[in-house]
Amino acid sequence: MEIFAVTEGAEQFTCNAYLVVGDRTVLVDAGAMPGVEDVVAEHTEEVDAVVLTHQHTDHVAELDAVLDRFDADLYAYAEHPRRDGALEDGDEVTMGEETFEVVYTPGHASDHVSFVSETRLFSGDVVVYNDGAFDDGSFGRTDMSGQSRERLVQSLDTLLERTPESVEELYAGHGDVFRNEPDGDSVREVIQRALMRAERREPKYPEE
Repeated sequence: MEIFAVTEGAEQFTCNAYLVVGDRTVLVDAGAMPGVEDVVAEHTEEVDAVVLTHQHTDHVAELDAVLDRFDADLYAYAEHPRRDGALEDGDEVTMGEETFEVVYTPGHASDHVSFVSETRLFSGDVVVYNDGAFDDGSFGRTDMSGQSRERLVQSLDTLLERTPESVEELYAGHGDVFRNEPDGDSVREVIQRALMRAERREPKYPEE
């Protein structure tokens, strides 16, 4: 299967939206880049489903445009007017040719989920590789209404427990894609570093 970052090069603030092309073609988040549906169409004629890590605006602003263009099914943890199916912790979701476990990972958002297979992790905003705050293991901000650092720490701990040693690639909602480095960091080590930093309970950004 192939994975494309379809919001790459966006001029406005958006999440990374990932198109997984394969036996079951799935878009992970829709992003906030106008015209993202046209970029998706450059890679595939059909999208079977859109799955949401969470429903912050930068992840769903262009969702209607994608659903209207491709008539895809929508799966999300929280309610949404166009949701076709609910995601629950422990569910399995097929993307491409791989089966991913749904891991409930709130803290940054109350409806946040991550998707873990034997080789890949789509982490949304719960953990990212680099985001301007940290360059090799960071975590979603928790200083806004409805967010919780304590709950995020629990989620990072849970995600670490349920991420197999065999996972090689991290696709986060912001920053760069991370791939295991020979004789260097692994995805699990990136999560461990994010967890360690989050546990300090220090502000992530100076203005927090």
